[in-house]
Amino acid sequence: MTDYIRNIVNKQNVTSQVTLIRGATILSIDEHVGNIERGDILINGSTITAVGPKLDAPDAHVMDATNMIAMPGMVDSHRHAWEGQLRRINPNATCLDDYSDATHFSFAKYYRPADIYVGNLLTALGAIDAGITTMIDNSHNSRTAAHSDAAVEALLDSGIRAIHASGAPVAGEWDKAHWPGNWQRLQEKYFTKSPESLVTLAVMAQLEPELWTEARRLGLSIVTEFFGAEMGAELKSLHQQGLLGPDNIFNHCTALPDEGWKILREAGVRVNVCPRSDSHYGIESGMFAMEAAQRHGINPGLSVDNETSYSTDMFMEMRVAFYLQRVMGMHQQQCCNSEHALKTLPAAQLLKAATLDGAGCAGLQDKVGSLTPGKQADLILINTRDLNLYPSGNAFGTVVHAAERSNIDTVMIGGRIVKQNGKVLGVDRARLRTAIDNSREHLFTASGYQPDIFADTFLAL
Repeated sequence: MTDYIRNIVNKQNVTSQVTLIRGATILSIDEHVGNIERGDILINGSTITAVGPKLDAPDAHVMDATNMIAMPGMVDSHRHAWEGQLRRINPNATCLDDYSDATHFSFAKYYRPADIYVGNLLTALGAIDAGITTMIDNSHNSRTAAHSDAAVEALLDSGIRAIHASGAPVAGEWDKAHWPGNWQRLQEKYFTKSPESLVTLAVMAQLEPELWTEARRLGLSIVTEFFGAEMGAELKSLHQQGLLGPDNIFNHCTALPDEGWKILREAGVRVNVCPRSDSHYGIESGMFAMEAAQRHGINPGLSVDNETSYSTDMFMEMRVAFYLQRVMGMHQQQCCNSEHALKTLPAAQLLKAATLDGAGCAGLQDKVGSLTPGKQADLILINTRDLNLYPSGNAFGTVVHAAERSNIDTVMIGGRIVKQNGKVLGVDRARLRTAIDNSREHLFTASGYQPDIFADTFLAL
């Protein structure tokens, strides 16, 4: 029995069995399919069956995508979804301690299952609205089994494709008796009976081999917050023991020496980088690690990390990545004798990082991340007729440098339309806002926090 309302989202909006998206500018992110100035996408149920110009499908439901860019749904490969109702509460944070003060050491301790549900649901719906169709939920506030259930149920209710990485709380009292046995319980309750679910299970654990062993017994991927300067020295021993592998997902990977990157590549560890988070919170060098990763043959995904300081969208993540790498390149050329020539990435490569490379980080590259026949129909349509986008002089430039959430006309996940005509479908917004407001009121009252929407800094409780 839950103490939260689960009928905020009505998922009855579905497409017909066969759908033809007609006349779009297609950015497939598939080198074999290529990019098509005006083409069609044929979808049968949840699956893309064909991509090309002038497809013939006489019995299909036709969606007119003239003056729209069709591209894969974006993949956020690292998000702490439970923090959704704490959006922008700490906009001027300068370090990880600032982030932790506004989450783990304050409100997190007072989260009820209802608050976890609200946070995860709000984050997932916001992601869908922003064209993010897949998300790895790094859930490091699983205080009880009921909290974990609430997190999973919110993801299921939202309609997003997600990997729920169940993790232990960082601070405060919590039910240690359910850890790590909670992983098997979650697996049996939600996932064993529904192998085709959009939501799947992983675990969140630091460099803790005993927990990794349990995760691997259950066949679950392992997500780790990894900071290279601080933790890189442990990689050699872990690798020699055979404890690193393709089931490891490392977030951040800041300031990691070349030797560490070579180990990650050899072990097949999956990586995502955080352009805004790393600079906003001054994590180690403060610079996201995409250049170092790619120099060692790793194509990392991009991730938002959290919303407590900035927005949810991957458009801004790509733009920040683009300009930070330009600054890095100019800095090295002008004042440093770097042994590595930094190659800046064009817009097309950054879009790949936000889609196919993110899918690779999630282990879903064979299912999503590109508009490839045989893959799931996870895609978005961007309306280039909007005033801020028209005319579209370059398709990749339009997406990476100019598009925003409001330009997304349609979002489809597994062949099901979840956003159409610029609106996320099936959401009772009044009930959602009430649930959010009630959750915030509880958290603020329980923690003794006095909200100030004009404050320069978040005052630690």
